[in-house]
Amino acid sequence: MDKYQRGYPKFSLCGLNCGLCPRFNTVGTSKCPGCGGEDFQNKHPSCAIISCSRKHESIQFCCDCPEFPCSRYKDIPQKDSFITYKNVISDFCKFRKNGIEIYKRDLDRKTDYLELLLTEYNDDRSKNFYCVAVNLLEIDDVESIVERIVNEKAIKTFDKSRRAKYVKDLFLKVAGEKGIDLDLRK
Repeated sequence: MDKYQRGYPKFSLCGLNCGLCPRFNTVGTSKCPGCGGEDFQNKHPSCAIISCSRKHESIQFCCDCPEFPCSRYKDIPQKDSFITYKNVISDFCKFRKNGIEIYKRDLDRKTDYLELLLTEYNDDRSKNFYCVAVNLLEIDDVESIVERIVNEKAIKTFDKSRRAKYVKDLFLKVAGEKGIDLDLRK
């Protein structure tokens, strides 16, 4: 694939929130740069979505295509890879309704919250969980949970494992109230 670059690799051409993917939030050779990020073509030497975009005037997002939703979006994968596909259509709807700047603002806030969770509340086994939870819950719900844990004095005395369990239980409670399943579909 020819070099493919985007100005904002955290939100992909196909609607995935790359900035909330475990591979985007890793260190080392398996780190993904996000859609069109630095050295993207080396990590993803072929991408059918990019090829399709080039056939459609190099649109920046699939939802900008006159053929959207095409068959790719009528049959969203029922299995997830590193990142969940569950919210692709609803995220595109938010993007179209509010515009890219508001979508980017909210996604940047989510990636900041995710970074805090991974740095301060991770037991070295919770990265995938946090990535899915932050991705699937609304920004207000994520913000509310983060504010609660940051202001919770007792949590600072917990060991790493107990701290992660406490935070994960908060996410599971909110997700359960909203009818959201926080598991990747295998």
